[in-house]
Amino acid sequence: MRVLVTSSRNTFALDIIRKLGSLGHTVVASDTYGGAVGSHSKYLAAHAVTASPRFDTDRFIDEINRIVAEHEIELIIPTFEEVFYLAARIADLPAGVRLFSGSFDSLARLHDKASFKRLVVEAGVPVPETVVATDEESLKEAIERFPRYFARAAFSRGGVGLLTNTGPLAGNFAVEDCTPTPDQPWLVQPFVDGPMVCTYSTIVNGRVTSHCTYRAPEQWAHSTGITFLAIDSTDTLAYTQRIVDALGEDFTGQLSFDFVDNDGQLYAIECNPRPTNGVILLEADDFAKALTGDVSEPIVVEPGVERQVSLAVLADAFVEPLRHLPTSLHDLLHVKDVGAGWHDSLAMLWSPATLVHGAKLGRGQHKELLGALGDDIVWNGEPFDGMTEADAEALESVHAQRV
Repeated sequence: MRVLVTSSRNTFALDIIRKLGSLGHTVVASDTYGGAVGSHSKYLAAHAVTASPRFDTDRFIDEINRIVAEHEIELIIPTFEEVFYLAARIADLPAGVRLFSGSFDSLARLHDKASFKRLVVEAGVPVPETVVATDEESLKEAIERFPRYFARAAFSRGGVGLLTNTGPLAGNFAVEDCTPTPDQPWLVQPFVDGPMVCTYSTIVNGRVTSHCTYRAPEQWAHSTGITFLAIDSTDTLAYTQRIVDALGEDFTGQLSFDFVDNDGQLYAIECNPRPTNGVILLEADDFAKALTGDVSEPIVVEPGVERQVSLAVLADAFVEPLRHLPTSLHDLLHVKDVGAGWHDSLAMLWSPATLVHGAKLGRGQHKELLGALGDDIVWNGEPFDGMTEADAEALESVHAQRV
């Protein structure tokens, strides 16, 4: 295959590049800045810089088309929210290139946390009670309903901007900092006790082809995982297939779900219709087969497989309390790093460039670093240049499905 991996700044994008490149596939990477870690992997045939899909959609699509033509790309694998812009503008991509993604309307249903709640209820998947707030008054009323609450924007990601009065993030975000509107609502739910359980899946023509369920024993700033441990997938695989069935038999792409395990009962919290770090736990051969659908049944990662981002663990050790140091040292010594065995260390040396890029994006906007890091490649539910009339209508329909 000749593959283009977009948003190569992500650790999991680098992992996809390594997996496919090591198997002899021709891989090209792109991002909106030259310092993206994945763009410096030895497994690449080439890399390119594009315009921001969010801030300059037309030029982004033009530059993707140029890359596809120049390198005879057969498959585009999005790794972040540029997937929405590519899916909505799929008719503008060159004939013959395949986008590993669902349709725009399916992605929008999954990404909007309010419509996602309705979708999973239809699929028979448990979900916490949910109240949608469209202004500050309704937000205050909603959080007063629950002695312990958990709230976030309908379009959010990465554990950023969470409003809660419970747990390690309590008080980090104030009600006054939230600005819910009818177009950008907030969801309020009772705080559900229990560890977070995450999944990553590939889907081809409505069938799950690979699946991983994992926990993140170590997190950066109590939000983004930096170590990843595979656990049993029995329930999450069944739930994922139910949700895919509700989307339709033609759905193809990558889906990542977050659940909370409350004494053995899983509750669906949100969906990222793109890869997350769970892909790191898949073997290269399995991932490549799953992309093509060349499997008789889903490839499932066995419990106990563990990986970490060692540079992130080391950084976390300096910001956590001293009592946390033994855990960090244990992970550094005993948990396999995501780069182990690839002999591709130069790529991760570009990690500081990613942090600098995020700092530049966040400067003057009072944004957390994790939020700023993806600011130029996210989609927050708004219409954008070049959308078809059908997709614009689908977006309105998705907003109407909010509960």
